[in-house]
Formats: sequence, C-alpha cells, structure tokens
Amino acid sequence: MLTSMARLPLHTLPTFRTVAKLANLRAAAQELHLTHSAVSQQIRLLEEQIGFQVFDRRGRRIVLNNAGTALLRAVEPALAQLDEGLRAASVAAGGGAHYLRVTSLPSFAQRWVLPRMASWRQRHPDIGMELHVSQQIVDLQREGFHAALRTGTGPWRGLEAERLIDSPLIALGSAQAARRLLGVKPAALADEPLLGHGPTWERWFALAGERVRVKPVAWFNDAGMMLQAAEQDLGLALAREVLAADALREGRLYRLSPLELEDEDHYAYWLVYPPELRDWPPMKALRAWLSDELAASLKGAVSPAGRAPADPTGSRSRAASGAATKRRAG
Repeated sequence: MLTSMARLPLHTLPTFRTVAKLANLRAAAQELHLTHSAVSQQIRLLEEQIGFQVFDRRGRRIVLNNAGTALLRAVEPALAQLDEGLRAASVAAGGGAHYLRVTSLPSFAQRWVLPRMASWRQRHPDIGMELHVSQQIVDLQREGFHAALRTGTGPWRGLEAERLIDSPLIALGSAQAARRLLGVKPAALADEPLLGHGPTWERWFALAGERVRVKPVAWFNDAGMMLQAAEQDLGLALAREVLAADALREGRLYRLSPLELEDEDHYAYWLVYPPELRDWPPMKALRAWLSDELAASLKGAVSPAGRAPADPTGSRSRAASGAATKRRAG
C-alpha cells in the first residue's frame, strides 16, 4: 500500500476530482474532453498505485467510498491552489491581460451593465469584456472567470468580495400608471395589477401601515423581465432602485411612492474575484469603473414621486382625473 508521494500518479488527481463530483464516468469524460476509456484507465491507475479502491461501483454510477472521501478532502485544497497558481502565472505572463471574463445575474447584466458597455469601451479600449449571464452561482476558478457580479450577504470562501451597493426595493409603474397613481395613498396600489412576489408586496404595504393580501397577476424569475413588463404597463413592480435607474431617468418608469423596502435577506451587490487578481490591472480597472458608474447612475436617476409625467395629449382625461381624485379621497 502506497503511503508516500513517491509513486502517486499526480496527473490522475484532476480526473479523480471530476469523477467524484459527477459520480459518472461518461459525464466526467465529457467535461474533461477525454474518452470514457481514458477516464476509466486513470481511475484504475490511481487505485492500483495507492493500493486500495476509492470508488464503489453501483451499476452505471460510481460513488466515493470512505477512502475516496478522505483522499478528496486532502487533495481538493491542493488542486484549488494549483488552479489559482496557474491563473496567477498566466496573468504574470500576460495571458488574458486584454480581456475580462465576468459572470452576472441576467437582470443586472441587462438593466445596468449592458447600457454602460460603451462607457467601458471608451474608458478601456484595450480591455475587452466577455459577459456571461446565469441564475446559478458559477465556480470562478473551475469555469475560468475572472470576476462575478453577485447579490447576497457574502463572503464567498476563497474569493475577495467587495460590496458595491445596497439598493432598496421601490414601487414603480409606467407613465400611464403614474398619471393615475402619483400622490395617492399606498393602499390604492393594492387595487392595481401587481407584478412579482406577493409576500414582498405585502411587506411593502405593511411598511405603509396597511394589511393587504396580494395576488400578483404575474411573477418572474428575473427582475429585468418584470421591469420590462412594468414599462409596458402590464402592472406595477417592486424592484431594486439600481435596476430601474436608467428607466427612471428616461421616463420609462416612475417611482410611485417615497417608501423604500430593504431586502428581507439584506442582499447587496458584490464584486467577487480570486484574491491573486486583486492587483491585476484589468481587475483594478473594473473595480474603479464599477464604483464610478454606480455613483453616477444613482445620482442621475430621477425618482419623481409626487410629480406626474406630462400627458402626451396635453391634458389628462376626465376618467383618469376622476379616478385619481377618488383615490386621494379614500
């Protein structure tokens, strides 16, 4: 039985880690871009060299046994450190020095990052940005990303995490909705079609001192889609102010109340990245750009609570005016 590093086949360890994660040789072969037989051979070689089995075979599945679990626990930190070292060496050698691979939630990418890509290009014409969107948390090192824009409470193990902004939830509507609703009591919004998460709306009404049961007309797994629906006057949205900043400034959405609801989980927006990239020039450029653009976007956002948009016909209809008067009286 092998008890030292002398004959340990190091090249098999990344394969061992992948098979352990997927519990399937064929799936591991696809991820590693190897043949099924090559993966099987590497696992067999590892077990022969160390003198004991690390997997139990259960039909088509292959699962870690106790010995394999102990081995994975020991080698995982070393493999992760090697991944980080390779990334740092690549950066030092100039590899990847002219582009950034960034992953983000679809809503933040669509509503905030994408409208500012021209600013990034103008400010850093020599640094390209590859933007990847996903609802899932991506393993940066394993998937080859330089940074992630995330929401959460942090921190993330093994990563630098810089808090970018805390953005409250605010009530938003289209220009048509604003002409009806600006200046009314918060309870009046309960009579409108509401978009999004019912319990979150109920917390917003509770903040206004109202007990309201909410049945949204539509809900979404992406805040960007919800805000687009609100812009099309399909209902009112309760969304993060930072995601609505451009629409507020451009008059596509209006803030309907000064009330601000803090996220129940106290989620902030964060920039996270491997610690060895802290002083990498493209990363420093990204951090500075995000800080400047976030400050500018919220400073420039118009939140016209209490001021209705101009009626494109020149005067509000009697029906709209009457409805608003009735709501104010209630």
